[in-house]
Amino acid sequence: MTVLPRLLLRRCRLVHGSTADELVDIAIEAGHIQAIAPDLAFTATTEIDVGGHLVSPPFVESHIHLDSVLTAGQPRWNQSGTLFEGIDIWRDRKQSLTVEDVQRRALQALRQQAEQGVLYIRSHVDVSEASLTALKALLAVKHQVKDWITLQLVAFPQDGIYSHPDNATHLEEALRLGADAVGGIPHYELTREEGVQSVQHVFDLAERYGRLIDIHCDEIDDDQSRFIEVVAACAQRRGWGSRVTASHTTAMGSYNDAYALKLLGMLQRTAINFVANPLINLTLQGRTDTYPKRRGLTRVKELWQQGLNVSLGHDCIQDPWYSLGTGSMLDVASMAVHACQMTGIQEIAACYDMVTEHGAKTLQIDDDYGLKIGNSANLIVLDATDPCEAIRRRATVRYVISQGQLLLETVPAQVNWNPSGNT
Repeated sequence: MTVLPRLLLRRCRLVHGSTADELVDIAIEAGHIQAIAPDLAFTATTEIDVGGHLVSPPFVESHIHLDSVLTAGQPRWNQSGTLFEGIDIWRDRKQSLTVEDVQRRALQALRQQAEQGVLYIRSHVDVSEASLTALKALLAVKHQVKDWITLQLVAFPQDGIYSHPDNATHLEEALRLGADAVGGIPHYELTREEGVQSVQHVFDLAERYGRLIDIHCDEIDDDQSRFIEVVAACAQRRGWGSRVTASHTTAMGSYNDAYALKLLGMLQRTAINFVANPLINLTLQGRTDTYPKRRGLTRVKELWQQGLNVSLGHDCIQDPWYSLGTGSMLDVASMAVHACQMTGIQEIAACYDMVTEHGAKTLQIDDDYGLKIGNSANLIVLDATDPCEAIRRRATVRYVISQGQLLLETVPAQVNWNPSGNT
C-alpha cells in the first residue's frame, strides 16, 4: 500500500537535473524523500507549485565562528582591519562572555542563515578560556536547534595550544564535553617547532576521541608558513584523508609556483578537504602590501582543478574581524567567482557546489545529503532556474524544507514601476 506523502512539490527544476528543461515532482513523507518523478499521481496533505524554479539541497556553511558573531565594535572597532588586531579585540571581548550572551547571538545568526537556505553549519568555538563558556553555550544551542538545523562544533584553541600552559588541557576537556571536531592554529604558535607539534597533537587527540579534524592552517601572508605540508603528511601517514580539513591556507596564495606544484601533487594523495573564506580572506590578508597587493586567498581554482574537495565559508559575521556579513552563502559563492577568477560557466557552477555538496563532504554528512529517494528531506527552492543565475542575482530562497517540514517561506521583493514615469 502506497503511503500518501505529507508534502508534495510540483514542477521542480533540479539543481543537477538530467536535462535543463525537465521538471519533476518531489514527494516527502516521514521526513524523507519518497519519490522524484515527473507528474506524480499523488495527492498530499500540502502541495506547493514550485513553478519551474530551482530546487537544491540546502546550503552548507563550512566555516563560521558562532561564539563571536554580532560583536562588531565590542569593545572597540578593528581599525587596522588585520587578523591580529581582531584576535586582540576578541581576547578582550571574551572576558565578558556569558552563556546567555553567546546563545542569544548564535541563535540570531542561525535564524538569519536558515532564512537564506543554510541548514548545515560547522562552527569553530574558542576553547582558550578555562571556563569554556562559549563551548557550553553552543553545545546547548546545538541541542536546541537540532530539529531544524545541523550544527557541528570544532574545539578551536584561538590563542594556540602551547601559548598558555593550560590550553592543551582546555582543548581536551572540550572534546570530553562533546565537541565534534578538534582544531588548531599552528602558524600562531610561538615557534615553528611548536606549530608542527600542535598539528601532531591535534591528530593524536582526534584518534583518541574519534573526532574529525579542522585546522586553521597558514592563515597568514608569510610564504614560509608551510604547515599545510605537515597536516597533509599526518593525514597520509595515518590514513585519515577526508576526515581532515585545512581551513584558510591563505599562505598558499603567496607560495612560489615551484613549491606550489610540488605541494599540489602531495595533496592529491591525501584527499583532505579545504575551506576558503573569500569574504574574510580578501579583507584580512594583504594588509601590509603596497602594490601589487595580494588577493590573500588560497589557490581555490587550482585545488578544484586537481580534484580536491574545496568548500566555502563565511568565517565571520559582524565580529572583531569583519564588521559586515549577512549569512548568505550566495554572497560567499559570488565572491569566490570573482576573486578566484572562476567566471566560466562550469566554474561558476563549481562555486555553487562549494556551498552545497562539497560542504556536505567536508562535514562528512554526504551519505544523507542531496536530492535522492530515501534521503532526509532537507532542501531549498530558489527564485532562479540554475546555479549560475542563483549566484548572479543572489536569488531569494523561496522555501526552506527541513527534515520534511516547511520551515519558512520568503516572498521575493516586487518592483512596481510608476506607469506615468519615463521608462
